[in-house]
Amino acid sequence: MRVFITGGSGLIGRNLARTLVEAGHHILILSRRANELRRDPAMWPFRVVDGDPASPGEWRDEIQGCAAIVNLAGHNLFAERWTRAAKAKIRDSRVRAAEQLVAAVKRSSSRPRVFVQGSAIGYYGAHGDEELTEASPPGSDFLADVCREAEAATEPLETLGVRRVIVRTGIVLAKGEGALGAMTPIFKLAPGAPIGSGGRLGPAHGQQWMSWVHIDDIVGLFRLAVENDEADGPLNGTSPNPVRNADFSRTLSQTLRNPVTPWRFFLPVGPPDALLKLMLGEVATAVTTGQKVRPAKALGLGYNFLYPELSAALRQIFHGKKPALSPR
Repeated sequence: MRVFITGGSGLIGRNLARTLVEAGHHILILSRRANELRRDPAMWPFRVVDGDPASPGEWRDEIQGCAAIVNLAGHNLFAERWTRAAKAKIRDSRVRAAEQLVAAVKRSSSRPRVFVQGSAIGYYGAHGDEELTEASPPGSDFLADVCREAEAATEPLETLGVRRVIVRTGIVLAKGEGALGAMTPIFKLAPGAPIGSGGRLGPAHGQQWMSWVHIDDIVGLFRLAVENDEADGPLNGTSPNPVRNADFSRTLSQTLRNPVTPWRFFLPVGPPDALLKLMLGEVATAVTTGQKVRPAKALGLGYNFLYPELSAALRQIFHGKKPALSPR
């Protein structure tokens, strides 16, 4: 099938595009940096369309005849401090892109069978130790409001007969990118330690939950959303086994231990939350709070996680140890 992807040059987008091409699908990627991407050999298997998904343009004609749309557009949450202007970019890049894509579907005479909207587990807000599933209500902080608005912008698709899936992604683990891209250099240079959830001024003990997912599994879950007609509505894109931040940090530290650095060890406490907020600003709340999310719908649909356990996921990322099973 023809699959139209926004945000296709990002971490999830390019891995998803490659996987879908290998499965026999034809991929169109919408980008404001089309000319740059066309010069990248890694993007040659895809057709790159020039345009901004948050603004109307000729790109909307390319949706004609596409069986699926995957919307991954959105300004990087961690690109800068959350000033008023940065918050506006984060919100508008997501909500306006969703609105423009829905408008493009409405004007198309050959509508897609499925629309997959990328979202995040930030939708749920902070809930302490409470287990969250797709049926849990939204939170009330900034990230929750952004996720809720972007998801709501795609609701009109349901009246058009288009299957709508919303993938709420957790912390994606991939070598040198995302969370690990920021954490690995620190953990290589200094002892591992919890990050956040230690109270405003007290040392961090890392008791907040981290709902993570290996890059291969989040790609598998997006592929499930595209190809499985039974997938519908919200779908949590997380491993079935979230961990506390302290356990994540300890496991990462142990995984990075090697013959060159056998001395590597783990400290039981980390910097206070106030220090993180001083360094990062309001975005620090995305680090110092967390959610315990369960991918109930994915499991119900029979998805077999390649990396359900954190230790195996990190070993594969840093040491190349592959699983015996494949996702379905």
